Amino acid sequence: MPNKERLIELKVLLVDDELLMQTAGGRATRALVDELQERDVEVLTATTVDDAMSIVISDPSIQCFVIDWAEENGSQQLIELIRSRNTKVPIFLSTPHEEAAHLSADVMRHVDELVWILEDTPDFIAGRMVASMLRYRELIAPPFNKALMKFANVYEYSWHTPGHTGGTAFLKSPVGRAFHEFFGEHLLRSDLSTSVGELGSLLDHSGPIGESEKFAARVFGAHRSYTVTNGSSTSNRVVFMASVTRDDAALVDRNCHKSLEQAFTLTGAIPTYLLPARNHLGIIGPIPSGRLTPEAIREAMATNPLTKDVTAKPVHAVITNSTYDGLCYQATRVVELLGKSVDRIHFDEAWYGYARFNPLYRERFGMFGDPAAYPKDAPTIFTVTSTHKLLAALSQASFIHVRDGRKAIEHSRFNEAYMMHASTSPQYVIIASNEISAAMMEGVGGQTLTTESITEAVAFRQTLGRIKRHHEENGDWFFSTWNADEVTDPETGKRIAFEDAPEALLVTDPECWVLHPGDEWHGFQNLEDEYCMLDPIKVSVVTPGVNTDGSWASRGIPAALVTAYLDHRGTEVEKTTDFTILFLFSMGVTKGKWGTLVNGLLNFKNDYDANAPLVDVLPELVAAHPEGYRSMGLHDLANEMFEQMKQSDQLELQATAFSHLPQPVLTPNQTYQRLVHGEVEQVPLEAMANRVVASGVVPYPPGIPLLMPGENAGPADGMYLSYLRALQAWDQRFPGFEHENHGVENIDGTYFVYCLKE
Repeated sequence: MPNKERLIELKVLLVDDELLMQTAGGRATRALVDELQERDVEVLTATTVDDAMSIVISDPSIQCFVIDWAEENGSQQLIELIRSRNTKVPIFLSTPHEEAAHLSADVMRHVDELVWILEDTPDFIAGRMVASMLRYRELIAPPFNKALMKFANVYEYSWHTPGHTGGTAFLKSPVGRAFHEFFGEHLLRSDLSTSVGELGSLLDHSGPIGESEKFAARVFGAHRSYTVTNGSSTSNRVVFMASVTRDDAALVDRNCHKSLEQAFTLTGAIPTYLLPARNHLGIIGPIPSGRLTPEAIREAMATNPLTKDVTAKPVHAVITNSTYDGLCYQATRVVELLGKSVDRIHFDEAWYGYARFNPLYRERFGMFGDPAAYPKDAPTIFTVTSTHKLLAALSQASFIHVRDGRKAIEHSRFNEAYMMHASTSPQYVIIASNEISAAMMEGVGGQTLTTESITEAVAFRQTLGRIKRHHEENGDWFFSTWNADEVTDPETGKRIAFEDAPEALLVTDPECWVLHPGDEWHGFQNLEDEYCMLDPIKVSVVTPGVNTDGSWASRGIPAALVTAYLDHRGTEVEKTTDFTILFLFSMGVTKGKWGTLVNGLLNFKNDYDANAPLVDVLPELVAAHPEGYRSMGLHDLANEMFEQMKQSDQLELQATAFSHLPQPVLTPNQTYQRLVHGEVEQVPLEAMANRVVASGVVPYPPGIPLLMPGENAGPADGMYLSYLRALQAWDQRFPGFEHENHGVENIDGTYFVYCLKE
């Protein structure tokens, strides 16, 4: 019977080519298997090294390896594979006395124990293995998880909140029991209260929770780290409220998350926006380095009506890294440039928490380098990371990491802002998952896991590239991925097609992903070399429609149509713009998963070429809007959508609108005060000329603010309202494909926005 007290079952992989043989060694090995099973240990077996390697790659839950040594059968390669993925798991080497003396130093360095299976008893060897596994489990468990599992396993009677007391309350009703059975007892016993003193406190960062945050700081290269249980939106607000207050000047990436707008509203700080670049596809690029120089910052503040009379320098700067589309800065260069104008630099790295753990991203994340070597006179750096986005934590898990430099905010002051936003009843399972996401990245594990994600993304990109080339050689079309068309082989210096490049080159050489000046594929002008790199795991699939010079292509397939087609077949995408679809190759992506995506794109092409009836390929759309789509085919709808885009000049309007900053009239805080007091009104789009908006207007795509609270919408025929009219016309013509515009209410096809009363 399994030991119910164990929260993790013990598992061993035993590798021996004699396992099934009627030999002395085979019989001894089978006796060891029996003894381990008697001790409630799950035993996996392999008779070949190749089989064992497959198990190592596919099953990280193995807690001990027993390998029969034979130099000629690849045992050393197996040991090296294990250690490349896990430096702590115990490895037992089974070898006769006469061979042990000839083992190399490399082999001996990687193994924990030698066993003589024909001389020691199965009971003794199994006991050594179980003891080793228990030590291993104790070793790998990070501080808070160790304490939480220990507490949950005690089965104490609870007289404190939460009221379900370890899940028992759910057992008193039919629906509650179903809930209990679905989520399981371990989860519910781990949902605890701050009354459990032995687990520490999230508010004063004591006990195992405090140790957990120190552990995270070591892993992520910070001087201090803070666990946040209500997302990176809260993390951004905490950092901002700890650093700035009313009438302080702050610099902020216009490509910012809505939580930064809220932070300005809460603090009363005055924003000066830093405008990012854009390309022919509407993809948001980096803020050009020339806009981060002291001269450019002074000019930006001098021309900002809200800060033109502010004499103090900005106290805080926020940069989004990486962008939603996967463009990441050379963080060292950003710090060098911005550090001349501001003492605190805040990288919003919500989508980028894995960067420290792979050399491909070296110096392209906020916690770069060795924290012990960070100069005290350099700017203080904050990074905010959503560990639930592309690491393995539960939803709402986030970290704030701090690298103390000049004008550092000591812990006690910083914690005042932290406590203002933290719950007094945090979800302990979120805290535990946040810590586990850090533990998974520790040591060789982080590089192994991130390399696997990069490798899968590269394989997908190259597969689509080869399919596209095959179709184009036959005068046909296919989708592409947004990346360089060619890369340079560093050994030969020759340029080779991306899809033909060695996988190892694309996975390990950042030069394959840097946006070099003058390269046509990325479409950004006047970039400083090495300043910006495309993250390979954020894959934008490009649909036909726009040439690299920004002109319209002869064929156009709006990405929203492809997304709807994929959604009908069970594939959910991350983001859709006019002609790009974003797919995130997180640690959960497998070959089967992206292979299905390739099949979906091929199926779309076939149905598009055949003009398959929408009633067959998008039946839900036709059922919801029969009058518009019943008689149409997929090709027909794509053509109509493309013509609408060209007639409205939607891409040009978008590019113009997002290449200029609107005129600010009030700060976000001043505007919000008017909103709370009801000094606002909903205004239809056609009546918005020269009105001041009371809430941010953020069209998706591209997902960055068109208008911030307190900014003037401009004239009726101006760039901002013209772009919104183009989106409104699209929504009216193509029901079911409406845009998602935060701050805009679509009432019967008409856009309404809250504006300040005049």
